[in-house]
Amino acid sequence: MTPHDSSPDTTQRTLPSGGPLRSPPRTACVVVIHGEGLGRRADIGHRPVLVGRSQEADLHIAHRSVSREHCRIWRDGDEYRVHDLRATNTTRVNDQIISEATLTDGDHIAIGESILKFISHTSVEARYHEEIYQLATHDALTELYNRRHFSELIEREIARALRHQRPLALCIIDVDLFKPVNDRYGHATGDGVLQQIALLIHRHVRNDDIAARIGGEEFAVLLPECDNYAAGSFAERLREAIAATRFAPGGEPRQITVSIGIAALSEGCGTRSRLMAAADAALYRAKSQGRNRVCLED
Repeated sequence: MTPHDSSPDTTQRTLPSGGPLRSPPRTACVVVIHGEGLGRRADIGHRPVLVGRSQEADLHIAHRSVSREHCRIWRDGDEYRVHDLRATNTTRVNDQIISEATLTDGDHIAIGESILKFISHTSVEARYHEEIYQLATHDALTELYNRRHFSELIEREIARALRHQRPLALCIIDVDLFKPVNDRYGHATGDGVLQQIALLIHRHVRNDDIAARIGGEEFAVLLPECDNYAAGSFAERLREAIAATRFAPGGEPRQITVSIGIAALSEGCGTRSRLMAAADAALYRAKSQGRNRVCLED
């Protein structure tokens, strides 16, 4: 019988395999299952998770029924606990008002008019919710954050930077002359080029940096604790690395370059829209000045 024989008289025998590659340890999490923020998730690892209406909250729920700092959830040894932070609408666990309580798998935590579900790291649901979260927040092609989730993260980082008076910079990266690559070699080959560039971006960012694909051939990197000078150094290293990389779309060696625009958080750029507009303007100047270059905001 050939490997593709589909005779109804034969039964395929399934042999046990060595299993998938070892996954990183699962963490407990809370997922919004009702109300404002539906589908959002926060992992409960080594750091406590702040839930509230504040932009700085780890789990941000923008509804008037939620206090700015509503409750805190953390791991305590082998247990997980939740503590109400004197919220106007007191935190409830399984409809019981609490000041502090121990959480068990499947508990429902009422935060104003939203409901969170606590999922233990031992729960069979944990992997399912991890995959759903990955699909909701990441770009399927490059595995970087998608534009929607990036917008949420940049709002939180701006709020933190302004409150603590810390520097923050944004880089917007656009692939130069990408349309001819797609036209000549096809979209599948173009996708491969984007994946290579995304991998280079991933290799250059720090753990606290936030990288995303925000358009067809456009990427963004948010750099906490970086001013224009530090962001410019990062962008130049990335630009040089991409220009020096061997790309071979359709088997033909070809240099691929990027242009990068940078803007730093300031009094005039204190919102997401203004910061992105300033970085976009700097990117436009990089393009108009010949591409394959880095430009800072005016």
